[in-house]
Amino acid sequence: MTIYFNPYYRGIRRHPLAQLMNEIDSEYEPQIAFPIDVKVLADSYEIKALLPGIDVDDLEIQIVNEVITISGEMKVNRDSQSDYIVSELPAGKFHRVISLPTPLNSNEVEAVLESGILTLIVPKAEEARPKSIKIQRK
Repeated sequence: MTIYFNPYYRGIRRHPLAQLMNEIDSEYEPQIAFPIDVKVLADSYEIKALLPGIDVDDLEIQIVNEVITISGEMKVNRDSQSDYIVSELPAGKFHRVISLPTPLNSNEVEAVLESGILTLIVPKAEEARPKSIKIQRK
């Protein structure tokens, strides 16, 4: 059995939440979610984010105190004249805020984007690093 949806209504069925939010707030843009891993190392944090298809120029990273913000935009070129049966490739802005428990040294951050995986090595601030205290005998 073949079910055919009128192309006029297809866009409404495709994104009903976005359609509803646009009616409530004309400036609403749906956000794209992406998974992350945060690993605690002795002197730093390692953050990995899955961002397939993202270009370095479309990515922004900001660090303020203990908060890291990863944001950008996924761009997909769709032919507006074509009628898509399935349209699932994400397109639009993304934004993720990661709050860490210790102050960070934003001057020595390493960021690499390779094969769709963003890897950040974010050193802890000197005052947040563990220190060993030598005990003297009397």
